[in-house]
Amino acid sequence: MDDGVEVWRGSVATWECDAMGHLNVRFYVAKAMEALAGLAAELGMPRAFAPEGLSTLVVREQHIRFIREARAGAPLVMTGGVVEIGESDARLLLVLRHLDGAVAAAFQTVVAHVTTGELRPFPWPPRLRERALALRMAVPAEIAPRSIGVEPVESRASLQAAVALGLRRLALGVVQAEDCDVHGRMRPEMLMARISDGMPHLMAARRRLAAKAGKPVGGAALEYRLIHLDWPRAGQRVDLRSGASGGDAQFRRLTHWLLDPDSGRPWGVAESIAVSFDLETRRMITLEGDALAAARAEETPGLTL
Repeated sequence: MDDGVEVWRGSVATWECDAMGHLNVRFYVAKAMEALAGLAAELGMPRAFAPEGLSTLVVREQHIRFIREARAGAPLVMTGGVVEIGESDARLLLVLRHLDGAVAAAFQTVVAHVTTGELRPFPWPPRLRERALALRMAVPAEIAPRSIGVEPVESRASLQAAVALGLRRLALGVVQAEDCDVHGRMRPEMLMARISDGMPHLMAARRRLAAKAGKPVGGAALEYRLIHLDWPRAGQRVDLRSGASGGDAQFRRLTHWLLDPDSGRPWGVAESIAVSFDLETRRMITLEGDALAAARAEETPGLTL
């Protein structure tokens, strides 16, 4: 198959947009999770995300390319398919498009086929494997990973390492009941939500410099990789520590560690490619002078996933 099977259709609500006036990254992931449930149904698991389900798909990681912004009222449709399938895992592709066919975003999502209680991986049954083969879908070059790879990584994240590196705290809070899925675990989009909510702390100095220059400046993400290492439940705390791990005059590479401040262990890690965004022209800004120097000064040597 080329375009995949339709698994979601909807639009952008005004309340889903951020200060830049376009769909917030949290809600891109939320819509992708709805689409994942649709793709699971197409695979033969219509109750994968229902309370009574005996098996489910747990998201291990997501790679996201943001291609064309979606603003309030934009109608959108998402299609999906299977890139590759293993013994008990799979790499899935979800493509979010505008009605004119232009790609808004592409999600490569690595899932594991697990029991709902213990998250114990177990093999795909033959009927699901057969259906997965029928839903095979290649990743087109124009939406493939560009600046962030998808190779396996072994995270070094911990609270102790964050303190040693001097990573800034961007967010601190507690998981609410409404943040969790039907099985009581924090939903995948809430990792992105914590990062999004914390970003103004990381970008404050750069925006002050832009304000002095008289430019209305925001920020935009071009690419993301989110890796889930554990799944907090309601009442458990989350501590986001982040820093710049590279970049140039146009792009910033940012690395985020979402940690349990009580045990010090990581809930998840993420890497993104971000740009400064002119709110009037809707175009990327090339940093110069003091702004570029400030961005480079913020980099944390040795920071990785």
